[in-house]
Amino acid sequence: MSHSLIVHEDTFQAHFEPYRHPEAQHDIWGGLGLETFGPDLELVHHVDPDHVWTVVDGDSGHDQWIVPGVHRVNRICYLVTRKPHHELDLSVAVRHRLTSLTPRGLQRQLTQLRRALEAHEAAATRLARL
Repeated sequence: MSHSLIVHEDTFQAHFEPYRHPEAQHDIWGGLGLETFGPDLELVHHVDPDHVWTVVDGDSGHDQWIVPGVHRVNRICYLVTRKPHHELDLSVAVRHRLTSLTPRGLQRQLTQLRRALEAHEAAATRLARL
């Protein structure tokens, strides 16, 4: 049985390496975001989908979440990362109140994330062989 992995924004930044796409037209979400309309949205549809993430509003109205892929409901913006997500069942918590992980906490989450990605890729390889 699989379950969604939830990681801190620090872990997302350290592992997936989001960046400002050179063709971005707007300066949103700390300069990393692509807008949900116009040329930015067109750009999202031309980027490898395995590198696209959606920032969505949380239920509380204060927190946000980063989820793999292109989503339309409650979207705030899109992000592009250097490393792929491989459609891993993953959510990134972006808390309204800024917090950072300790170095040890970050290493723990990075290890947990790497293991989840390895298991996910191994399962995908097994399915491809069938």
